[in-house]
Amino acid sequence: MRKIYMIATLSFILIAGMFISNQQQKPSSLLPTVASSNVEELPVVGDDQNLKRLLSEVESNQAGTRHSVGMVGGGLPAADSSSAIKSAVSASQNLSAESGGVAYSGTNLQVEGVDEADIVKTDGNYLYQISNDSKNGNNPQVIISKINPASDLKVVSRLEFDSQEFKPLEMYVDSKTLVVIGTSYERMDSAVGAMGGPVTEMLVYDLKDKNNPQKLREVKLDGDYVSSRKIGSAVYFVVNKYIDYYRILKEDQAPIKPKYYDSLCQESYKEVNFSEIHYFPGTIEPNYLMIAGMDLDHPDKEAKVSTYLGSGRNIYASTSSLYVAMPHYEFEQSALTQEPAVEDAISRMPANITTQIYKFGFNQGEITYQGKGEVPGQILNQFSMDEYQGYFRIATTKGEIGATSGNESTNNVYTLDQNMQESGKLEGLAPGERIYSVRFMGDRAYMVTFKQVDPLFVIDLKDPKQPKALGELKIPGYSDYLQPYDENHLIGIGKETVEAALPSGPNGQQQTMAFYLGMKLAMFDVSDVTHPKELFKETIGDRGTDSEVLRNHKALLFDKEKNLLAFPVVVFETKGSQQKEVSLNTPPQYGEITFQGAYVYNIDLEQGFTLKGKITHVKETSQKYRIDQAAIQRILFVGENLYTVSPGKIKVNDLKTLDEKGALDLQ
Repeated sequence: MRKIYMIATLSFILIAGMFISNQQQKPSSLLPTVASSNVEELPVVGDDQNLKRLLSEVESNQAGTRHSVGMVGGGLPAADSSSAIKSAVSASQNLSAESGGVAYSGTNLQVEGVDEADIVKTDGNYLYQISNDSKNGNNPQVIISKINPASDLKVVSRLEFDSQEFKPLEMYVDSKTLVVIGTSYERMDSAVGAMGGPVTEMLVYDLKDKNNPQKLREVKLDGDYVSSRKIGSAVYFVVNKYIDYYRILKEDQAPIKPKYYDSLCQESYKEVNFSEIHYFPGTIEPNYLMIAGMDLDHPDKEAKVSTYLGSGRNIYASTSSLYVAMPHYEFEQSALTQEPAVEDAISRMPANITTQIYKFGFNQGEITYQGKGEVPGQILNQFSMDEYQGYFRIATTKGEIGATSGNESTNNVYTLDQNMQESGKLEGLAPGERIYSVRFMGDRAYMVTFKQVDPLFVIDLKDPKQPKALGELKIPGYSDYLQPYDENHLIGIGKETVEAALPSGPNGQQQTMAFYLGMKLAMFDVSDVTHPKELFKETIGDRGTDSEVLRNHKALLFDKEKNLLAFPVVVFETKGSQQKEVSLNTPPQYGEITFQGAYVYNIDLEQGFTLKGKITHVKETSQKYRIDQAAIQRILFVGENLYTVSPGKIKVNDLKTLDEKGALDLQ
């Protein structure tokens, strides 16, 4: 399970580890070029000898073990902040409309106008779904189904891939194009003498004929997929290519150049020369960071690829800027003398952890490097970052949870200016705890930390040079995700918890720890920023209850105008002898599975959370285990119909009554 219980002495570095994923040929003269940009300020690697020199800094100064990266005051100004908060709510709803005016829901987004790839997408008439079900020997697929009208549900086409060659991960859909992003593994490329390894692919299909989509383009980048974004017609994706610097330095292995491929203008992979690879002085990472941009509205333009000696784990994007963040570890010199075989998080505890942020501008597929910043501590996820009115804001946790050696964890917010230099900071929040969720909304930020109880902090960012905490609310449990509702209310989705006593410590001091229970929904009222309060609360099930929305915001369907909140859930409940009170060293009991499907709520500021109904794809009347094929992954609406999507089925229910109107088996 993701969280069993929190012990005060648990090391921050271990917790952080949980967060550590018809070709058209053209002449070779049209090979993709490294994006022209204002990177003159960044030096280039130049040649293999200089690369070796740079990598030698990794041994002496490097901030980490050998690693491969995979993954308010009295209120807000009425004009600016209201607009920003409405944008945050609109981003989450991401509503679109067909030409006929039928509204449908899109992916739950962080930023309005910045699309995020997902495993399920719709254009209001068709549903696109990635299936990686291999239990029955099925190959990976993208299934395209007609869903509107609901009376004529049918699969119209399947894009099937060889499981040994390509695994689709997520996709984008617009009125003309389907973009599928996935991974493959390339063997030794004798043409360029490069070793094989993981490759990130972007496949572009023409959707003019949904019954027979045609592949237009294929772009491949050498390395592991980090993430992507789509702004208008432009798609950008980020990959990491790990450099085995130990073998290069100790075994004199020839350095490998990163490579890429664009079917528009290439017949084979093209290596990126060292003269085209930039690096960040003072912070050398044994990794190539590659960013590709492509404008789907201009299919005759080659992909723009930029390559850096660097890496990334999380990304945040506004409509004009891309930020790539990566933790940077600094070790005591004594720890760096150990051989790689004995390196681990215990024997090589970092003396300091910071987060480095690379800023890039982009426009219609063009990418430009704009600066680099660094802040103490490390982030939780993409929601720890935000851009607003020219400033970049970031929330971090620094130190170790429960540390007694002077390195106790604290939680912080930093603001950086357009040049990525620190403008302001707020440090020292919730000592001994770590961040569980963050949401930036205009001139405010909301932060949830946790160790024993759930403090919700309201942070004023009106003056970016002087962030300040305005108020906090301490309640049992925690929120893994914060969903904007309106400018004065937000929804917390997480787990309920209960405290239990531990045996007394060596000095006789009584200690406690927190055990998680069932799922928890909370409506927070922040009208009075100095005294936020929990307006409504809803608990679901007992210990063991779980939902993908706790880890992935894209699994949530929220629409304020429809008073609609829905998400997939697996419910566990305790019965009979399982229902015991928590006592010394006795954790609450896990329940038994009683439901697998989706919960659909009405939500408003008068009644709070009202369970409207439950939808399941499970056929058995009684079940003892989760059924993967029946696991609802996404929920969406088109017009007055609600659709639930699992690997084995699409089901449609009336949005108002939840009466079933039809189902489509996908097997």
